[in-house]
Amino acid sequence: MKKKTLILLSLTPAILVADQLTKLYVDRTMQLGQSIPVLDGLFSITYLRNKGAAFSFLADASWRLPFFILVSFIAMAAILVAFKKLRDDQQFAAFSLTLILSGAIGNLIDRLRLGEVIDFLDVYWRSHHWPAFNVADSAICVGVAMLALDLFLEERRGKGVKTED
Repeated sequence: MKKKTLILLSLTPAILVADQLTKLYVDRTMQLGQSIPVLDGLFSITYLRNKGAAFSFLADASWRLPFFILVSFIAMAAILVAFKKLRDDQQFAAFSLTLILSGAIGNLIDRLRLGEVIDFLDVYWRSHHWPAFNVADSAICVGVAMLALDLFLEERRGKGVKTED
């Protein structure tokens, strides 16, 4: 089995289980809107539901749910096509794409099951809150950052620029 396929088949279930179990735990043990401080003035577990996308984008649009479901399937297909085109030595890119794919699937499960996404990770400084997020969102963000880094390094390698590994 190719290394990139092994990454996909081992990491995706792990992220999906972590994402869905944490959301289920929050849903079963907390009231909507309830907040539990973890690091006072910096981080709380706060049970919220997001009908939109990042930063509640399109949360009030009547057509949001079919739109987000369609976009999720298109994004997942594009990620799988890109994944298939990776060389077997591109494990970092495979890891990155797997994170993004797993996060997309995790949030899609919520949209299909609940019509919205459960968020609970609340990072803030005093009264300035970053929009709440979840494990799937974290996987997507980390995956995108890693993919951007990989693309930058791949371009430098292609131009013969020596990079430190």
